[in-house]
Amino acid sequence: MAAEFSGVLQLADLDDFITPSQACVKPVKLEKKPGKSLAKIQIEDDGSYFQVSQDGGRQKLEKAKITLNDCLACSGCITSAESVLITQQSHDELFRVLHNNKQVSTTEQKVVVVSLSPQSRASLAARFGLSSSEAGRRLTSFFKGLGVHHVFDTGFSRTFSLLESQREFIERFQRKEYDKKSLPMMTSACPGWICYAEKTHGDFILPYISSTRSPQQMMGSLVKGYFAEQKGLTPQQIYHVAVMPCPDKKLEASRPDFYLNGEETKEVDCVITSGEVLKMLEEEKVSLCDVEPAPFDPMFSSVRGDDLLSHAGSGSGGYLHHVFISAAKQLFGEELKELKYKTLRNKDFQEVTLEKDGVVVLCFASTYGFRNIQNLVQKLKRGKSPYQFVEVMACPSGCLNGGGQLKPIPNQSSKELLQKVEELYKAEQSLTPEDDVRVAELYLSWLHTIGEERARKLLHTQYHAVEKLTNGLAVKW
Repeated sequence: MAAEFSGVLQLADLDDFITPSQACVKPVKLEKKPGKSLAKIQIEDDGSYFQVSQDGGRQKLEKAKITLNDCLACSGCITSAESVLITQQSHDELFRVLHNNKQVSTTEQKVVVVSLSPQSRASLAARFGLSSSEAGRRLTSFFKGLGVHHVFDTGFSRTFSLLESQREFIERFQRKEYDKKSLPMMTSACPGWICYAEKTHGDFILPYISSTRSPQQMMGSLVKGYFAEQKGLTPQQIYHVAVMPCPDKKLEASRPDFYLNGEETKEVDCVITSGEVLKMLEEEKVSLCDVEPAPFDPMFSSVRGDDLLSHAGSGSGGYLHHVFISAAKQLFGEELKELKYKTLRNKDFQEVTLEKDGVVVLCFASTYGFRNIQNLVQKLKRGKSPYQFVEVMACPSGCLNGGGQLKPIPNQSSKELLQKVEELYKAEQSLTPEDDVRVAELYLSWLHTIGEERARKLLHTQYHAVEKLTNGLAVKW
């Protein structure tokens, strides 16, 4: 129920997604007449709105329809410049590039590379009744049939993200006594969370955020760096597309930090969502079930037999899982195989602890959704957070439930669909990051030969506090 105060309606509860939420809906101005009490707005479980009068009468209100440009009026979460960059990325743009490639000679063509996320594979697999690896093979065939030259798996680039996160945490833990903002280390793979942190909490929160690149941008380094060198290409000659579970990944790809100034090109040229891939299949009048599978490209794919390998832990990348196991071993000599999660406020706020001699020596948490994120930030500001590491994701239930994932079909609930996607994702064989031989080879043969400064730039990034007039996620009307 909404909170009532003089003349204006205040929505008391924010939506958990960074996509347009209750906070983005224009405030309802209510005329207060003499002797009359203000009406209230009731929000049902399905998201519908009812105006409730003093006598208990209910009137259903039309849902607000919000576009990206409408969001600009809120508080500058997305600037007009960012809006332009995002709208340039779509499956239509990919179709345009592929069409143009067919009109020119082979020497003038762009080399088109698609990097496919494990979460997107699982989402599409659920729709077509396939395993996640099988969906990956069929998507490889589909994209190559359209004119794509290479299809890679971002599970491979995520291994780099996990290894660098492990190293970064150890380094931060070791300097915690003299650097009060080294801990907690907070993950940086979620662009919705990064957008919120940069534009809402600025310089306070940014030092806590991991500098490690996301799997998408790790793949950007690999494709426009190592792959380009191996193929004798310039980065400009490559058109790199990422298939992601989250539309905010379009914003991440557009960050100036991931633009190669000398080459005048982005590391990831275009991001399309899982839902946009479904649109491509529909526009081509193709069912994924009818596509003949193709083998995975070996350069940037971790495979065992016919199956892609994934990582243990959460469906958002398993950062907490792998960093915790690494820290327990390196800092305290504890070999852990399984982690025991304790659910706190809700299923999207969990913690894991390690005790030694009766003392808690490690305390990690996973925090999904903006309700939990806001609570965490407020505790941190009050000096009340007990955590040394937090896996932060903007969407409730994490990346498998991202805003770009496929929606439920008729007679299927969102809960049922998410459960199916989670099952398919977790059914993949897991690979420990340290055991990925191909990744280890790239560290030795490439990253260790290009110089420490350049290697760090390819594996890490930075953040920027953005000054703005209002806080869109805390605005009160």
